[in-house]
Amino acid sequence: MEQIIGVIGGSGLYEMEGMTDIGTVSVDTPFGKPSDEYITGVLDGVRMVFLPRHGKGHRFLPSEVNYRANIYGMKKLGVGRIISVSAVGSMREEIVPGHIVIPDQFIDRTKGVRRDTFFGNGIAGHVQFADPVCAPLSEVLHEAAKEAGATVHRGGTYVCMEGPAFSTRAESHMYRSFGVSVIGMTNLTEAKLAREAEICYGVIALSTDYDCWHAAHEDVSVEAVLAIIKSNVAMAKNIIRLAVKRIGGERSCPCAEALKFAVISDKGVIPVETRENLSLIFGKYL
Repeated sequence: MEQIIGVIGGSGLYEMEGMTDIGTVSVDTPFGKPSDEYITGVLDGVRMVFLPRHGKGHRFLPSEVNYRANIYGMKKLGVGRIISVSAVGSMREEIVPGHIVIPDQFIDRTKGVRRDTFFGNGIAGHVQFADPVCAPLSEVLHEAAKEAGATVHRGGTYVCMEGPAFSTRAESHMYRSFGVSVIGMTNLTEAKLAREAEICYGVIALSTDYDCWHAAHEDVSVEAVLAIIKSNVAMAKNIIRLAVKRIGGERSCPCAEALKFAVISDKGVIPVETRENLSLIFGKYL
């Protein structure tokens, strides 16, 4: 089976040297419009699908991103693995702004306003989420980051806050007491939906600042974040290019069958409309 790799991130990541057969595609979903058109192409013989998480020009707040539509669209386009690229704040001294982190855990500090599941509307279920990212994909990203010459930290906990304001100083110190590595506003929601869609998910987290806990550094600002992101785009592209070469075609990880025992609802009571809308996600189990 042909592998198709998805990338969710900021503007510029889909403008990669060496990519051919570039096009755009709009995807209709039962959940409304994705953040933008998907950019498709071929990189080193591998089909790629790119999506700017916040839309071109960064139009959507973290709480406004239509995560369900974004992940559904990736699934509809045949994506089996998603590489997510995100800016994060460092919560540890050793994770210096400019470093790369490949997190393997999350803590949810969002406020329940995001739609972060495909379940509902007559179909109930629960996926296993103890290990919320794909271990083999994360290891590939780690090895690719090392090969690219990045200072990379393997593993760590990402605390996902609601935003859009950055943390208060008290919150920042509280999160540090949790033992987290980085803080961001988007990746946990994507990870939950990718797991339900049986898509492997891994994160390249770009450390841009020390949030506001570090007395020896200036508090986080948009200006500082954008400056670090700009300098790290080339590194992120290189990591993606090297990762693509390392990823095998077949998947043997649990992500590929995450829904196998997840659906609890009696199949006979699931509404026809829900079955139709979610056939792409749950169809083979119904």
